[in-house]
Amino acid sequence: MPKKRSGGGLSPTQQAAKFLGVSVLAGAVLAGIALPAVGALGLAAKGSVEGFDALPANLKTPPLSQRTAILDAEGGTIATVYSRDRTVVDLKDISPYMQKAIVAIEDSRFYQHGAIDLKGVLRALNKNARSGEVSEGASTLTQQYVKNVFVEEAGDDPTKVAQATQQTLGRKIQELKLAIQVEEELGKKKILENYLNITFFGQQAYGVEAAAQRYFSKSAKDLNIQESALLAGIVQSPSRYDPVNDEAEATKRRNTVLTRMAQVGDISGAEAAKAKKAPLGLKVSRPKNGCITAVKNASFFCDYVREIFLSDKVFGKTRKDRAKIWNQGGLTIRTTLDPQAQKSVQQSLKDHVNKSDSVAAASTLVEPGTGRIVAMGQSKPYGYGKNETEYNYSVDAAYGGSNYGFPTGSTFKPFLAAAALEQNVPPTKEYASPYDMDYPSPIQTCDKPWINDSGYRVENENESEVGPYRLKEAMAKSVNTYFVQMLADIGLCPVSEMADKLGVHQGNGDKLPQNPSALALGSVGMSPLTMASAYATFASRGMYCTPVAIESITQKVGNKQTSLEVPKSTCSRAMTEKTADSVNTLLQGVVDSGTGKEAGLSDRDNAGKTGTTDERKNAWFVGYTPNMSGAVWVGSATQKVEMKNITIGGVYHPLVFGGAVPGPIWKDAMTGALEGKDSPSFNLVDIPDGEKDKDKDKDRDEGDEDPGQDDGNNGDDGGFIGGLIDGGTGNGGSDNGGGNGGGDGGFPGNLIQGPGNGPGGRD
Repeated sequence: MPKKRSGGGLSPTQQAAKFLGVSVLAGAVLAGIALPAVGALGLAAKGSVEGFDALPANLKTPPLSQRTAILDAEGGTIATVYSRDRTVVDLKDISPYMQKAIVAIEDSRFYQHGAIDLKGVLRALNKNARSGEVSEGASTLTQQYVKNVFVEEAGDDPTKVAQATQQTLGRKIQELKLAIQVEEELGKKKILENYLNITFFGQQAYGVEAAAQRYFSKSAKDLNIQESALLAGIVQSPSRYDPVNDEAEATKRRNTVLTRMAQVGDISGAEAAKAKKAPLGLKVSRPKNGCITAVKNASFFCDYVREIFLSDKVFGKTRKDRAKIWNQGGLTIRTTLDPQAQKSVQQSLKDHVNKSDSVAAASTLVEPGTGRIVAMGQSKPYGYGKNETEYNYSVDAAYGGSNYGFPTGSTFKPFLAAAALEQNVPPTKEYASPYDMDYPSPIQTCDKPWINDSGYRVENENESEVGPYRLKEAMAKSVNTYFVQMLADIGLCPVSEMADKLGVHQGNGDKLPQNPSALALGSVGMSPLTMASAYATFASRGMYCTPVAIESITQKVGNKQTSLEVPKSTCSRAMTEKTADSVNTLLQGVVDSGTGKEAGLSDRDNAGKTGTTDERKNAWFVGYTPNMSGAVWVGSATQKVEMKNITIGGVYHPLVFGGAVPGPIWKDAMTGALEGKDSPSFNLVDIPDGEKDKDKDKDRDEGDEDPGQDDGNNGDDGGFIGGLIDGGTGNGGSDNGGGNGGGDGGFPGNLIQGPGNGPGGRD
């Protein structure tokens, strides 16, 4: 019996026999190739040869994962994302020196042998037998390519990677057979090209193009002798020969490659000597991967694009399918982001709100009639450090936003007005509109009537707001009791249906609850993107278009470019043109002389609405021109900051109003975004003013908002644990009645939406 070493492993002789057995087995399969001393060993291998023949001979080569480029609407790069940093290039775009260097050091007889180098096998066999260990392999460049394919297919799954790299006889035999197939099908040049594109060069660089950019900040086609030798040397052990972290070891390895290149005649001895004296010449480009590296402060928009890709079934049936395409990369994603608008939004946010402030601000702009998202920004930068966040306050929770969105306050009132106008309520409709009142009861819902059995009350911003009012003045002054009476007249169902037509939903994706505080006074949470898109419907004369962020996608697989289907905006009529024109007329009055006058644009038609929720935890301005719509939210993501006696952006505010903080942000953002663009006009309608004294309350700082009047709470403190479950029992509005949620990171003050029967809206 063969002798075993004391450790229980194979003896050197047995190791040699095992290695030779694999070689002979492979040789028996290769027609026309003979090995010396086949003899009895060849006969013994007969059964193994039959098993070898039964192995599958089809190498499934997955598309190589590559970088994905996310572009703005003008083709500028926003960010580069990848699971593996790789750019596939043709052999003609790889320096001849690089081609020679990798062959010289990895498989110098590459062009002389087939899939298996018999000389190399015998040489390695002899050396390993003498040393008593497997100190030298005999894998050809083709076999190495096959192994790399297995690793690529394994992706980031550690179990699959371990299986792909295990040093077993079965794996070796499989590699041998597949290497034979690859040699027959591809030929030497294509194998070399594929190998240089698939192999890992350290520092997160896969493939020679990424490696050239990483270490020398140049293309692979421009590599010189010594640079090529350095990269070729790294392949054997990217960590050991990493030139960034161990220059001496990398230099030694580079010079070994240069010596080998001279030995095989690829370069002269003089060229090798000169190259060895040259410094490494590194010009390292650090990896720039992911949306956190996005330019134009577009990290949140970039992340939204990623979430859309992973969520929309147009890109694959399951999230796993979509993730596979995303991780494979090679995508060029052209988005709707307008660089001018994005710059303006971010500059306005920076000018008005500091990232270190106790509150944050977010703004989104969309294009009416197309749904194209042209800008998306916020005051706290994308990141994981102090005064940074990974939460995108502009979008729903499903796309990386806060848990519930943020209560919108009186910015919801135009939706109620639109529903009433669609029900043929005249725009001159007058209601008594007292300072305060009980919620009318019952109010019809789409099902059973809502009953005010808890005595909920609603009040206006200050005691001077006493009707009667008509709609135009009530909208300009944001009179709460007027809109509650209007809601009681038409019922909750028409408003709920109008919200659906406008794409208005809670930040967690749920439909709006059918109660007065939600459907009149904005007590539930929504995202700025939802609000900007809904208001764009007014600008486009009643056509609602679903928001879109992606214009087109092409994917590079190998050397082929293909176009992918992308989500399209779906536009539908939400209201008549007459209704939209009437709302535009009403909301133009808000910015002309109402609560939003600080936001009004002087050089073009514009309209909008302010909103401030109870306890000043949220302030909004949502406005539009005929060709752009935008929403601005200011508040605490955790809903814990009351914006009273607060400094925002270096400016002190006794009380924050929708017109006084979000309004100016909107004004500056829109001014820059629209600079140089057309200035179309609204189709306004004639809505007669009421009979009340138009000069009443002109001395107030902001329409219906009296800076000396605290909005307070006139009920209990919000039910169980501050409105955590059931909402308020008084007129606590958005916080106490609505259960606003909206937490940053899943810890809002009102975690579960309550029925929300407080007044909600303010300005």
